[in-house]
Parts: sequence; structure tokens; C-alpha cells
Amino acid sequence: MQNNSVVINDLSLSFGNVKVLEHLDLEINRGEFLVLLGPSGCGKSTLLNCVAGLLDVTDGQIFIEGKNVTWEQPKDRGIGMVFQSYALYPQMTVERNLSFGLRVSGMKKDDIERRVKRASEILQIEPLLKRKPAALSGGQRQRVAIGRALVRDVDVFLFDEPLSNLDAKLRSDLRVEIKRLHQRLKNTMIYVTHDQIEAMTLADRIAIMKDGIIQQLDTPHHIYNKPVNLFVAGFIGSPTMNFLNGTIENGGKAIKVDQDMISVHGYEFGGAVPANGTKVVLGIRPEHIALEDQAKAMPTSAEIEIDLVEPMGSDTLGWTRFGSHSLIFRCASEVELMPGKKMLIGFDTARGSIFDEATGSRL
Repeated sequence: MQNNSVVINDLSLSFGNVKVLEHLDLEINRGEFLVLLGPSGCGKSTLLNCVAGLLDVTDGQIFIEGKNVTWEQPKDRGIGMVFQSYALYPQMTVERNLSFGLRVSGMKKDDIERRVKRASEILQIEPLLKRKPAALSGGQRQRVAIGRALVRDVDVFLFDEPLSNLDAKLRSDLRVEIKRLHQRLKNTMIYVTHDQIEAMTLADRIAIMKDGIIQQLDTPHHIYNKPVNLFVAGFIGSPTMNFLNGTIENGGKAIKVDQDMISVHGYEFGGAVPANGTKVVLGIRPEHIALEDQAKAMPTSAEIEIDLVEPMGSDTLGWTRFGSHSLIFRCASEVELMPGKKMLIGFDTARGSIFDEATGSRL
């Protein structure tokens, strides 16, 4: 446990007969940026609130920096928390908002001033210290909310969807600031979001949750390229992964999708090669689909007709069909696409994912 900052052992939480978290285990390394990612209602904010001490657990233990804090008050856990709502005192200046918790705890004035100065410098809010929240933009208010956690000088910071109330431009800007903050402070940070872009760009590791259970815990790169099941594969990626239903044929060397035989040469099965006739789902990322001349070099290629075109600026999405399945591909914006145009597409299943249709697990 010496290298772990937060350890959660066999944690369960129920509201009456409703089980929200059940026998959950999680170890977070010291200085790590861990993101809890999942759809609404998956239990990610509930888990964060258990770590913060805002919810009493039904069973299990929580350790922070080696100390069992399962039944400790939030103020005694050595954490700083940033909420989705800014939760600032409207009648106080930024400076007073930053220092309020420290003044209540009885900290010396010189220490308070030093911490407020440090936090305001890190977050670049020194010019705002004399303003009240009503005179701040949404991004500035969230910086102040982060600063209020920062002045506590704790080992672990908890973020509960802190950017959800901001517009797209501000979210992007503050996301960069939070990443810089982590690189500078090197504190342990646990960050809750339903936004996969935030998760992929911020996290050292991502814990993807569904129905109170962690589906996969790994680096963003590994989760994106080797999702452990259909849920993770469909949740990560925008646009989502293409899914083609088929059956294993030729002793595990091919997948039959409708009338097409797709070679799986080069694909690394995680266990025994599935038997002929096994129903599977082949997953291919849109950006892994090649066009025209490049498609000719791919193990699988087919002529398609474009149904729909979505220009995205830096790239373009094309919608088409592969047999009975809808298929999306991504290409450079310079490629000329138009509905009704026929093109050659190709892909390599070695870069894809194969899942058992019955269990949803990666094969």
C-alpha cells in the first residue's frame, strides 16, 4: 500500500434495496490522475462522494495515504473537492472565498495569505482577488472553486464534473489548465466525467463504469485500442466503433459477415481460438478504414456507395453500408466525398476488436 494514495477495498453502497456499488476494489497510485468515466447513473459520482466522506458506505474500507478514513469526516480526510456547481459565497470577494475555510479552521493570518497567494498565482487569478463572484465569468468562477480546494494543501484532489456548466471553448481551455495543474503539483487527482474527451486527454488511467461496476481500468491508449467488452468499445470513441455481426469460420481464420468472408490474419486472440459457428461481433474504428488505393493493400476490401457526408473541419465522416451493416469511416477533409459516390474501402482486422456476441467480452 506504500505506493498507493487511495485504496478502496470491497466497497458496497446501497440505498434501501437498490445496490449502487457492490464489492468494488480500486487502487490509485500516488500522484496519479485517475478519471472515473461512464454514463449517467453508473455510480461514478457516488464512488467519489464515498471517497470524500459525503456518503456513508454500506460495507468495505477506504484508505487515503495509508490511513483508514472509512468513517472519518470529510474535513479530516486530507482531500480537496471541486464540484460541478461553483458553490462560491456571493457576498464574499474571491480572496475571501479562497481563505474562508482556512480562517474557520483557525489558521494563522500569514499562512492564509501565503496559501491564497500561491493558489492565485498558479491559477492566474491574482487580478480577480477583489472581485465578487457576480463579476466573474463561468471559467473564472470555476478557477476560484479549484483555488478553494488548492489552498487546503492536501494530498488528494477530487473533481466532480467540474467543467459541465461551461461552454465548449471554456471547457477546452480549463481542461488544459487542469492538466498543467496536475503536472505542476503532482498530487493525486480523481476526476469524474461522462465526457470521453476529458477522460482521454486528462487521465493517466481511466476507470470505465457501468451499473456500479468498473468494466475496465487502464491507460487511455490501451482502452481505446483494446476495449475489454462491447460496452467499453461503444462508449469510447467519437464517432463510435463500427460493429459487424458474424460467425467464426475456417478454424478461426475468418469471420463470415453476411456473405463476405473477412480474414482475421494477424489478430491476437486473448485465449483459445473460438470454434466455427461462434457468433461474434467485429469492431472497426472509423479511422482504421482506408480508401481507394490504400484500401487495395488491406486484407479486406469492398466497393461501397456513400449515403451521407459529415464535414468536421479537420476531417470528414462518411456513412455507408457494408452488407446489412451501417458503417462510418473517417478521412482527411481534402478527400472529395459526396452522397451516391462509389468508392473502395478496406480494413485490417488485426487493428480491430472481436467480441463474443453472447457475453460481449473481447476474444
